[in-house]
Amino acid sequence: MSAAPDTRIAEEDRLRADLYNFMGLILSGPPDEMLLAQTASLTGDDSVLGQGIGTLAKMAKLSKPKAVESEYNRLFIGLGRGELLPYASYYLTGFLNEKPLAILRRDMAARGLTRADNVFEPEDNIASLLEMMGALIVGRFGQPAALDDQKTFFNRHLGPWATHFFTDLEGAKNSVFYASVGTVGRAFMEIEAEAFRLVGD
Repeated sequence: MSAAPDTRIAEEDRLRADLYNFMGLILSGPPDEMLLAQTASLTGDDSVLGQGIGTLAKMAKLSKPKAVESEYNRLFIGLGRGELLPYASYYLTGFLNEKPLAILRRDMAARGLTRADNVFEPEDNIASLLEMMGALIVGRFGQPAALDDQKTFFNRHLGPWATHFFTDLEGAKNSVFYASVGTVGRAFMEIEAEAFRLVGD
């Protein structure tokens, strides 16, 4: 359940949070018909990110929920494991449940965040991290996070690996619909990294 919108949040930040939340949602499980329809209605501009969103919308129009579910399962679940392991620990250390997860849990605890009871995956999966970032921006768990705080969270938990993950998703052999998710994610992470680099300059 989302809280009432905070009127002090700039429109640009609300749009950033919306994109983080959308990307988190579409990576947390295969999209149903309603989410595919919403995705198909998205429009982009001439920027790299905007073109990626336009392509993703076209792919959503052409995709059936069943086919996307099969693709999601091949990419992320598979027999034993999927083609990709979307966890910070794996990308940064080569193993699951390593130091990046411990650091994230410490940061979550400091912000009063806990894993939902019905979630059994490690918290350092890409979908959870994107949703946490969206929540920080709009203050879903308290006050909206200042830019410096957003920068710290991003640089610690997404910056070191998310662009690499999205590039892998673009090129994965099982990626069809999700290749365009990868393109949007990669472009978005690059924009965010550059914007945060300028914070405090």
